[in-house]
Amino acid sequence: MIKRSLLLLAGVAAVAQVLAGSANAASDGAAVYNANCSVCHQAGGAGMPGQFPVLKGRIDKIAGTPEGKKYLADVVLNGLHGPIQAGGVSYAGFMPSLKALSDDDIAAVLTYVASLSDSKPTPTITADDIKAARSTPKKGSEIQAERNALNAAHPIP
Repeated sequence: MIKRSLLLLAGVAAVAQVLAGSANAASDGAAVYNANCSVCHQAGGAGMPGQFPVLKGRIDKIAGTPEGKKYLADVVLNGLHGPIQAGGVSYAGFMPSLKALSDDDIAAVLTYVASLSDSKPTPTITADDIKAARSTPKKGSEIQAERNALNAAHPIP
């Protein structure tokens, strides 16, 4: 009886460890955002006018197209440098690359930021989207050109 109880307990412990690993593997977009993005873009993607663009209510619109999703992945992976217009405000800033984050973490944070809007359904960015973008690193001028092309096809809010 004791032997059977110990085997059952060991089995439960093993299953619990696998389930905990699966839960930990799933990235929490809000936690990743708060740890890596909120210093500049502020809590809830509120931004800081003139310094860091507002993300709330904008990223969902950009992520609404395949080109927009690719652009967002490229920005997070490669950073963004130089002047941009966002939400009718001019910014001349520097966003560092966050390529050190995993594909899952970047996908989770972009999906989280896209969810900070009224769009239903919320656009989702997958780890596969990030993996594809990661396979082709881009320079600052290429990111700006991608932004300009995207803006011409689907105006960036």
